[in-house]
Amino acid sequence: MDANDKYACAELIQGWGLYRDQGKWPQLLATFVPEGEIAVSWFSGSFREFVAHCRQSFEAGQRSKHQIFPSCVRIARDRALAETSIVILVRQTISGVLTDLTSYARFLDRLERRGGRWAIVERAAVYERDRLDRVEPSQGLQELFARSELSTYPEPYRYMAARLKAAGRALAPLIHYDAAPHTTELCARYEAWLGGE
Repeated sequence: MDANDKYACAELIQGWGLYRDQGKWPQLLATFVPEGEIAVSWFSGSFREFVAHCRQSFEAGQRSKHQIFPSCVRIARDRALAETSIVILVRQTISGVLTDLTSYARFLDRLERRGGRWAIVERAAVYERDRLDRVEPSQGLQELFARSELSTYPEPYRYMAARLKAAGRALAPLIHYDAAPHTTELCARYEAWLGGE
């Protein structure tokens, strides 16, 4: 039974990436409980609101790709914690320069089984490192970095922040990354929740 539950949780997390990247909005909404919450680099709040923003971006032609690796899932009765390595790939023109962003991160998920079905209750992305590359050789990218104040952002999501700023998008008020006190608190809260506290 435990192996089946772990598989169901892992498949749900894999499905999330496919539905998000392919614009399958009803299926994407079904991966979370109705009151689910999500915290990523550009958004923190209701999953339903997150999906609405994703849909707007998708319809405007903006695309990203989430490479989702196998999940480590721990089950405690009708609760589960999952930790999943991911890579986010985004192509974007920044100040006239075509660039590729590669962001390495992990999803920390709290899941619950309700009515015999697993769904995500809360997700936080924890950023590890990223890079921004020009698609074609260009002096413009060097000039962009010279004009940007990249050092004001923590290293794990520095180029993600630059990309969002260049797109006119705000960063979420709280972004998780390794060694940040708020991320340590988040992990402790997840552990306590799995234990039934």
